[in-house]
Amino acid sequence: MDEDTKYDVATEAIHSGENDAGTETGDVVSPIHLATHHEMRSPGRPGHDYKYSRFGNPTRDALEIRLARLSGAEYATAFSSGTAAIATAGLTLTGPSEHIVAFDGIYGGTRLLFDDLFGGQLGVEIDYVDATSPDSVAAAIRPETSLIWMETPTNPLLKLCDLDAISEIADEREIPLGVDNTFATPFFQRPLEHGADLVVHSTTKYLNGHSDSTGGVVVTNDSAVADRVSELQQYDLGNLLAPFDAYLVLRGTKTLPLRMEKHAANAERVAEFLSNHPAVLSVNYPGMESHPQHELAERQMDGFGGVVSFELDATEAETRAVLERLDLFKIAVSLGGVESLIDHPWSMSASFISPEERRAAGISESLVRSPVGIECSDDLISDLERALSHLRQ
Repeated sequence: MDEDTKYDVATEAIHSGENDAGTETGDVVSPIHLATHHEMRSPGRPGHDYKYSRFGNPTRDALEIRLARLSGAEYATAFSSGTAAIATAGLTLTGPSEHIVAFDGIYGGTRLLFDDLFGGQLGVEIDYVDATSPDSVAAAIRPETSLIWMETPTNPLLKLCDLDAISEIADEREIPLGVDNTFATPFFQRPLEHGADLVVHSTTKYLNGHSDSTGGVVVTNDSAVADRVSELQQYDLGNLLAPFDAYLVLRGTKTLPLRMEKHAANAERVAEFLSNHPAVLSVNYPGMESHPQHELAERQMDGFGGVVSFELDATEAETRAVLERLDLFKIAVSLGGVESLIDHPWSMSASFISPEERRAAGISESLVRSPVGIECSDDLISDLERALSHLRQ
């Protein structure tokens, strides 16, 4: 593809990177390059662009080109997991005895990483704030603050933060802004266009889209940040994405626009059904007008995503029983695949943090999170209706 031509995201998802790191055989689809090392012309003189897979791989390079283009970025670095990407991003932007301001609604695994690695090992202080208010972010900043870390929408309560307002705060104080954009994907939201300095995705989720690959990516337009991220990945941590996983994500991104449109359409129908069900106390979905940040979602996003969470009028035991009665919705952690899943955060995705922290984060025993797949929405609603019908009988 012509690097100087800007294409629509649907076109970039199919073509970008495909021929840029290819071979001379005219492959329409990038092959899987499994070689761990490449022959040199003579000692110290590589015969090709590649010498050892930790320092570069044609399949991974093709994916990084595509993910950069999709995100509106100059640089992308692919990792073995989303957690590896977040850890490397943090190590790039902050250091010992410094300070991080983070959204209090960030994914529990990220919070555990921050508290254990950055707080416990590096002496970094972390303040978790209600970032739905930019003023709360500004008030938490100290002279030693080295990173502002946001996630929008959040997991599992689908809270949003105003990226334009927070990036303005970060710019005024010359503090880097990092954003976890996994739930929205580059198809529905591109934080770099709103002033973020660095963006992370778990490619395990929607970018791959088929529940068969674990990975992560860091994208940025800052060459110095990109170089440091790459150095940490290749030389210090070695947490790079394997060629086969890179191939799977390359394949998955081709259908990202189609899948995200269907995910969002189904999620909207499911959210509407749940909001009218007598056994449901509340529904969290940015696409609903009742969502407290619906106007922000309309302004900041091009679509509202495929995840819905809701609170049942039920005990923990009753909530678990509802999930166990479902047929199409599979009880599982994670999200972003073509199949619909159902998660009980209290006992599953948030179970590794204390009950007190769960409750403080708004996660109750009757909260349910559902990454809605791309099946027929009528079938999904019928499945939910059958399971919920057993409540209060």
